[in-house]
Amino acid sequence: QVQFVESGGGLVQPGGSLRLSCASSAIIFSLSRMGWYRQAPGKQRELVAGITHYDTTNYADSVKGRFTISKDNANNIVYLQMNSLKPEDTAVYYCNFWPYSDGYWGQGTQVTVSS
Repeated sequence: QVQFVESGGGLVQPGGSLRLSCASSAIIFSLSRMGWYRQAPGKQRELVAGITHYDTTNYADSVKGRFTISKDNANNIVYLQMNSLKPEDTAVYYCNFWPYSDGYWGQGTQVTVSS
């Protein structure tokens, strides 16, 4: 079963930055629409950012101007650069197709923004 492997999460202070990475051995990201999603405790999973195979991007209003999604086609990695992090960004972050496909969720990577 194809899964995505997320990494790069951690504990960061408010205002800090993190870069998340998503890798897959079976999916060619340059040919796929990919998204980053997050799920905070007690909340539904939500789309944070998406990128098409033409590199057109889309962002949730809550992260516009702070997060950037990109693809490294040579290394087949999807990134999420997160700047100016806020406590409300605390969540488990996942990558998946955009729109997502059930059954392809990975383990996610925990991002905690706290002083």
